[in-house]
Amino acid sequence: MTSGRVTVYFAALLARTEDGWEASDTELDDVETLSDLAELAREASVDDDTVIAFIEQEDAWFGVVRVDGEDDPRVYVSDAAAAARSSYGAMLTDELLGKDEDEDDDLDALDLDGTEDGEPEPEEEDSPAPAEVIPAGPVGDADVLSDLGVSAKELRALDTDALGQIADMLGAAEILEAVR
Repeated sequence: MTSGRVTVYFAALLARTEDGWEASDTELDDVETLSDLAELAREASVDDDTVIAFIEQEDAWFGVVRVDGEDDPRVYVSDAAAAARSSYGAMLTDELLGKDEDEDDDLDALDLDGTEDGEPEPEEEDSPAPAEVIPAGPVGDADVLSDLGVSAKELRALDTDALGQIADMLGAAEILEAVR
């Protein structure tokens, strides 16, 4: 809950099969990284075919992660700044923007200033580094679904109910709606 308001997420997997698409809703409770999400998608795959993971935060942002067999996942996020404010969105934007959270945490835990515990730290002469700027707007591979009939231009133009519209363009709207 945030500021007295519940944040609603929807996550689903669409797996391509010989007979079309199969949909399943998915829990992201155990997913902490893009690699975890890609592995979850691979588990839903039929014969290493394409799996698309959808994540949406009610009208704020959506993400599409495409996994083709053992290839690296391809990711598109509709609004990086909005997504970065949520844990699931940050998982995607951190990867896209090249931020390695574990590296920062490990370095912060080390005492690299040469002082012993209890000694005052030397005063810094330089001003602190500016906060990392996260772009407002889309990031990632806008062509992630172009070979499936959703062009980069169409993907960038989506906003409300984007996942429903994408599923409709893929011919899987009824299947996705069944798991919503």
